[in-house]
Amino acid sequence: MSEEKPRRREVALFATCLVDLVRPDIGFDVARLVLDAGFKVVVPPLQTCCGQPNYNGGDKSGAMAMARRNIDLLMPYEYVVVPSGSCGGMIAHHYPELLSGDTVYAGRARRLAERVYELSRFLVDVADYQPSRRLEGTVTYHDACAGLRELGIKSGPRTLLERAGAQVVESGQAEACCGFGGTFCIKYPDISNAMLERKVADIEATGAATVVAGELGCLMNIEGKLHRTGRPIAARHFAQLLAPEQKS
Repeated sequence: MSEEKPRRREVALFATCLVDLVRPDIGFDVARLVLDAGFKVVVPPLQTCCGQPNYNGGDKSGAMAMARRNIDLLMPYEYVVVPSGSCGGMIAHHYPELLSGDTVYAGRARRLAERVYELSRFLVDVADYQPSRRLEGTVTYHDACAGLRELGIKSGPRTLLERAGAQVVESGQAEACCGFGGTFCIKYPDISNAMLERKVADIEATGAATVVAGELGCLMNIEGKLHRTGRPIAARHFAQLLAPEQKS
């Protein structure tokens, strides 16, 4: 199968299902960040799910079908940026595993994996981005499980927040799971809730006004608990805080 040469300085934004369907404003914030870093942003219009729900639910054939579709869609671009460590990990790590026996797609999956970047890693490691937006006050950062353990996302978001002027206060359990875990919170609600209560108590103890993460699923889970328990702490994706202000 012939392939186009990657389009230089063009970034394909893989928006993710949650961003697209629940918080599309984050997708626009991500696009403004990448534009501010000096790259052209393209949102492939036929993108759908990365296939992670299928993969985690045991539907291997469905996950493979989605992987092939996304590989075809994303291969023309030099960079693929994903505002989610779990979706980025699915494409970068699990696509090559899923398609290792596919004579047509195995090599393509490996090549695509080399072009896939979680947003903070792209901004720090590729673009060396210096935020144009200035932040004040204190924030604490939650390390989402998939981004931390599959992609090693740890220092990048903190670096960007500090470059923008925010004071990052570390919590005692920044790397502890919030209890979301996709279908985990549905299958094991009592365990999930206990983990979440411990997480929000840890966040509250920092005294930070905002908890920041790079994973919308975690943020929705944490934000819901903060709201239900009356804790006046905002929950934001780091793209929401760092994106340049929209021009009127």
